[in-house]
Parts: sequence; C-alpha cells; structure tokens
Amino acid sequence: MWKEEDDKLKRTFVFKDFKSAFAFMTKVAAVADRLDHHPWWSNAYNKVEFELSTHDAGDKVTDKDKHLADSIDAIYADMA
Repeated sequence: MWKEEDDKLKRTFVFKDFKSAFAFMTKVAAVADRLDHHPWWSNAYNKVEFELSTHDAGDKVTDKDKHLADSIDAIYADMA
C-alpha cells in the first residue's frame, strides 16, 4: 500500500528473488519513460523501494505521481 509521507508517495515491493525484482523494474522503467515521469527508486536483492514526487511542482505529490503509482501497482499485480 502506498503511503504519503514527507511530500512523497512511498512503497516497498518484495519479490522472490533479484531476477523478479529486476524484471519488475524493467517494466516500470518502460511505463515511467512513456509517462515522462521518472521515480526515485532503489533496489537491494529482492526489494524495490519507491518515492514519488513531482519536481516541477516543488517536489510535492501530484496527479502524475498518483497515476504512476497506479501503473506500478498494475504491473506488480500482473506479475503476482
């Protein structure tokens, strides 16, 4: 579940292994590029952490972030 904290939407996704986490990141990268809205994220083995905010809006959460979060959730659901 996404949580809004410190003017960011945050969520951590956990996968069975690194390969699955990386496949997820690859799919998210394609969507983020298409939306021209790129997340801050990190990956350590089977975990992918996101922080979404809109730089052009003063690093606040906007509809762009909510749309990207929904897209990320859909990718995760498709992989589950």
